[in-house]
Amino acid sequence: MEPVLEVVGLSKNYAKQAALEAVNLSISPGEIFALLGPNGAGKTTLIGAVCGLVKKTSGSIRLLGIDLEVDPISPRRDVGLVPQEINFDPFFTVRESLELQLGYFGRPADPARIDELLEALALSTKADQPTRALSGGMKRRLLIAKALVHRPRLVFLDEPTAGVDVELRRDLWSYVRKLRAGGTTVVLTTHYLEEAEELADRVGIIDKGRLLLVEEKGALMKRLGERRLEVHFRAPVATLPPAAAAGSLSADGLTFVFVERAGAPACADVLGALYAASLPVADVNMTPAKLEDVLLRVLRSGNGSA
Repeated sequence: MEPVLEVVGLSKNYAKQAALEAVNLSISPGEIFALLGPNGAGKTTLIGAVCGLVKKTSGSIRLLGIDLEVDPISPRRDVGLVPQEINFDPFFTVRESLELQLGYFGRPADPARIDELLEALALSTKADQPTRALSGGMKRRLLIAKALVHRPRLVFLDEPTAGVDVELRRDLWSYVRKLRAGGTTVVLTTHYLEEAEELADRVGIIDKGRLLLVEEKGALMKRLGERRLEVHFRAPVATLPPAAAAGSLSADGLTFVFVERAGAPACADVLGALYAASLPVADVNMTPAKLEDVLLRVLRSGNGSA
């Protein structure tokens, strides 16, 4: 199946620094791809190059099978973008803004689509209000609606839930899944890593303009994620069974900590060995692997092997 987006050797240089360095990336139809990295890593520059907001220095971009050097216009009509910055014409109502947005993309009037998005993003009661009267969170909701109103095949969500309430964040998660079920491809950047952990099929990590890795989320978590087991005992323990030797016992013998990494025994097997040895287990706490920890490990190492 042909990629929705294929970037080869993409670079963007400014006067004193490289914002992107020979980035290679391929995104498949219908996937949710999370592009992660610190501020200034190059995420928005990459998105801008695809959407026509940033002029690349070198490399190639194929969008929906079309080289943007050959045709920079028609494939971009099937792309939606939720930018980081809130920007509106304050003199139109919410509904009028969406109607105009359809026209910008050469789409005919579609009242049913507008009503669907107003309902999905809890904007129905604001439909006839001028955009300048909206709160910050409601403006963010409208930005998302504007990016989706023309039924794009590829959507970039660049920090879509920055500064919004938990309710909208959960609503958006649900709607993103609905988009994918309908065949829409989603590229997500976010500093709320639970969003990426919840939604993404694959993860890319970028830093200082270099794409450090691209990997299926589950495989990445298994390879670099760490689960932590903490066990408290009712009475001091002097020795541990061999299966728990990789863990650490506190000086007072009352607390045992084990970190499960790739190639190490599973937390469940270590805990089972403690019970099999009839140790006086009083309490058990298991902390799952987190994408945030994986991201930090990769960024600190500067490469995808961490």
